[in-house]
Amino acid sequence: MSDQSAPLQRPYGLAYEQMLEKVRYDGAYPTREKAEEAVRLVLAGLGRQLTGDERVELAARLPFEAARILTAQIPDTQALTGWAFVKDLAARTGATLATTRWDTGSVLCVVAALAGPDLLTRILQQLPSGYALLFGRAELTQAA
Repeated sequence: MSDQSAPLQRPYGLAYEQMLEKVRYDGAYPTREKAEEAVRLVLAGLGRQLTGDERVELAARLPFEAARILTAQIPDTQALTGWAFVKDLAARTGATLATTRWDTGSVLCVVAALAGPDLLTRILQQLPSGYALLFGRAELTQAA
């Protein structure tokens, strides 16, 4: 006889599961665990770079578990360019730059879709150069 009052235990919310599956599919990861490793790494790194209203608004648009990873990080005092961001993540994991760049793009393209175009534009305006391509956008520069 089963206890009908006991809630089903799920380690993650459905929205987070869907986010992981999207990253897994888009990044061609062999397992959900590999996709989750990439999500945790990249969101933690982004949490160290993003501040202010954009950080708060992005966290509100992410699944709870993803928002918790982002907001658990204390922002760094030194902002990293997009390339320095990838190099920092690679150094933290010991992965190659190519693998880390792939992971970063796979995760941030999904984050971009969750953020929406207006918030993403504001995020890119806050971050140093080099992040647009990581988020799947063209890097536009002002003419002199």
